Amino acid sequence: QVQLVESGGGSVQAGESLVISCAAPGTIFRYKLMGWYRQAPGRQSEMVAGYNNWGTPVYADSVKGRFAVSRDSAKNTLYLQMNDLKPEDTANYFCSVRDVRTNGDYWGQGTQVTVSS
Repeated sequence: QVQLVESGGGSVQAGESLVISCAAPGTIFRYKLMGWYRQAPGRQSEMVAGYNNWGTPVYADSVKGRFAVSRDSAKNTLYLQMNDLKPEDTANYFCSVRDVRTNGDYWGQGTQVTVSS
C-alpha cells in the first residue's frame, strides 16, 4: 500500500499563485507516471500535469505556460506550481503515482484549490 499525502491547497484570488505538494513513502525512484489530476464539482476528473513514461513533463492544454510540475528526490515529493490561477482552476487536486514494483496505481486524498474572481 502506498499512502500519498497532499498539502498546500487553499483559496486565492484570480492571478495569484499556489504550490501544492504530494509526499510519497520511500524513494521517489520507486514510482513512475507521477502526476496531478483534478476534479471540479459535476465534472469528470482530468489530468493536469505529470511525468510520462520517459520522465518528461506533460501538461493539459488548459494549464500550459501557467503550471509547472517538479519532483524532489531528496524529499520524495512531487510538486505543482500553479501561477496565474483562474476561477476555472477551482477543483480538488489529486496526485497519483504508479509503483514500479507492483504496477499498482495509487491516489492521494486530494487538496482543494479555490480561485475567486
